Amino acid sequence: MTHRVHPYIFRIGHVTNWKSRWFSMKQYAEFLRDDTLLRAWLHKKLVKSFVSDIDIERSPNTLHIIIRTSRPGFIIGRGGEGSTKLKTEIQKQLMTIWKRSGWKKTYPEKREIKLTIEEIKTPSMDAATVAQGIAEDLEKRLPFRRVMKQAIEKVSANKEAKGVKIALSGRLDGSEMARFEWAKEGRIPLQTLRAHINYAQREALCTYGIIGVKVWIYKGEVFADKSAK
Repeated sequence: MTHRVHPYIFRIGHVTNWKSRWFSMKQYAEFLRDDTLLRAWLHKKLVKSFVSDIDIERSPNTLHIIIRTSRPGFIIGRGGEGSTKLKTEIQKQLMTIWKRSGWKKTYPEKREIKLTIEEIKTPSMDAATVAQGIAEDLEKRLPFRRVMKQAIEKVSANKEAKGVKIALSGRLDGSEMARFEWAKEGRIPLQTLRAHINYAQREALCTYGIIGVKVWIYKGEVFADKSAK
């Protein structure tokens, strides 16, 4: 059997960077648990906002959350009401996590939360946005082969895209037996560390079951004098 490696984790330190940027000798386990649960809650809550990445930075009294999305208006809201409400909900969610874990005494009662919403300028070059779009089309019961073909054509229209691969697994088109289908165009060098490969996976919640969606987008090689974006 082969050993599957996440394309993002495989290239940390070469092309990619950590999504949680902090370190603590005394509360490392608690902070790591908080980041994991908070990131999962945000992805579930903002599923319709096409969130790509959620980065978390910590200082002694501040928690900085950076959300990258192709639909920033959905989160910010009119006059910034949405972002203000989201900050309040994040604070409540953190308090819930601390109470359930039994580590509430190790945290300050009020931690300042800083929220930054960053817009993705080219959504068709972001694997998470493409995967979420495919998942929504599958939930609308569109033919999966047409959805894959249209997504590949949309990504390939960008000059920066050197290759794209899309894989679907589950009861495709409502078939009785689950199967695995994939389509590819261009190059996807998964063994090259300097290859900048944007990878994401999402789930389509269909009436006949869950369909897994995986997207790989190859953006070229990154050398010492460049940085992946």
